[in-house]
Amino acid sequence: MRIQLSEHFTYKKLIQFVLPSIIMMIFTSIYGVIDGLFVSNFVGKTAFAAVNLIMPLLMGLSALGFMIGTGGSAIVSKALGEGKRELANQYFSMLVYVSVIGGIILAVTGMFLLRPIAIMLGASGELAKLCVLYGRILLVSLTAFLLQNVFQSFFVTAEKPQLGLKVTIAAGLTNIVLDYLFIAVFHWGITGAAVATAISEMIGGIFPVFYFARRNDSLLRLVKPRLDIRALGRACSNGSSELMTNLSLSVVNSLYNLQLISIAGENGVAAYGTIMYVNFIFIAIFLGYSIGSAPIIGYHFGAGNHGELKNLLRMSLSMVGICGVVLMLLAESLAAPLADLFVGYDAALADITCHGFRLYAVSFLITGFNIFGSAFFTALSNGIVSAAISFLRTLVFQVAVVLTLPILLGIDGIWLAVAVAEALTLIITVYFLVNRRKQYRYA
Repeated sequence: MRIQLSEHFTYKKLIQFVLPSIIMMIFTSIYGVIDGLFVSNFVGKTAFAAVNLIMPLLMGLSALGFMIGTGGSAIVSKALGEGKRELANQYFSMLVYVSVIGGIILAVTGMFLLRPIAIMLGASGELAKLCVLYGRILLVSLTAFLLQNVFQSFFVTAEKPQLGLKVTIAAGLTNIVLDYLFIAVFHWGITGAAVATAISEMIGGIFPVFYFARRNDSLLRLVKPRLDIRALGRACSNGSSELMTNLSLSVVNSLYNLQLISIAGENGVAAYGTIMYVNFIFIAIFLGYSIGSAPIIGYHFGAGNHGELKNLLRMSLSMVGICGVVLMLLAESLAAPLADLFVGYDAALADITCHGFRLYAVSFLITGFNIFGSAFFTALSNGIVSAAISFLRTLVFQVAVVLTLPILLGIDGIWLAVAVAEALTLIITVYFLVNRRKQYRYA
């Protein structure tokens, strides 16, 4: 039975509605994880370090998709809540076409930036060569990947989260099969990893275009777009937090790599890469929940259902808190086997990775509240507050702690930096939730 945005949500209904988005985000995160797993075990730690060094740039370039998807779904779901379906489709179509144009421009720009950025991050010789090779192949599919990020949000807004999940699973399974075929069987090395991911991203980004271009039974359909600068500006403003999050993560991850190269060398970068791969899967739960719940929040905000907003906020905070405890305990118990899975061929590297992940895992207790808090204000079309939370969380606090904590704690300061940054951000998130409760009447 299809759950509609207009319904009153219980815990059961909310979980049922957001679960496809959570699984979808987990499978999306698997792209990089599978690449890293196969590259590390079949190609070696130099190639593994190359993937980790250049990945922040690629994720930064794809941030446009997250901005348009989350920010755009807020104005589209609000229009649907107001009963303006034709306008919602015009917004939706405009945002998809803008994403295509933006993706092409970013891909071309990225081709010229790859080498100088790789060198700036400390890569040289074979490491720099592998960074550029991997990056250029993935830039071919950047537009498709950007569209996939856009449609992750719009599938939920269209009341089709299950279809979005199916597309993402198909793309994820394709990546797994092709990674095995290209790397383990054909021995194409890092080239095989990049080609496998590129093909998978094309599946995830192009299929939704065909679905929404045809007559369908969802709430959304691609129509003749009409450029609305004000609506585009609102979408970008609403989604600025997601843009800031992804751009900041790219900058911060590069800074982490620079710090680790100076303290622990190539092993430090490889260990951090492993932790980040596992982290992607863990926080995908929080990201998926936020993506899945945001259109519901936006709809009821547009419809003026303040009681339902209060209900959604209360249930969301409860579930995020429970998930945080479970994920931290799971991370602590799985640290050793996960380290062995990625870098078990090097005992010293595995020990560094296991120790680092156990310290890093403390952050899972807090991260979900900040991710949801930012997404909550995005859904309420308050891009300023959402961006403030994200900016402080992913850039200001993280840069401050990763530069200072290693002075006091050495490499342990790097592993604990995220937890400290998340704790500082939580103070800001709580402040905004309390401060804006009368304005939006959710408490």
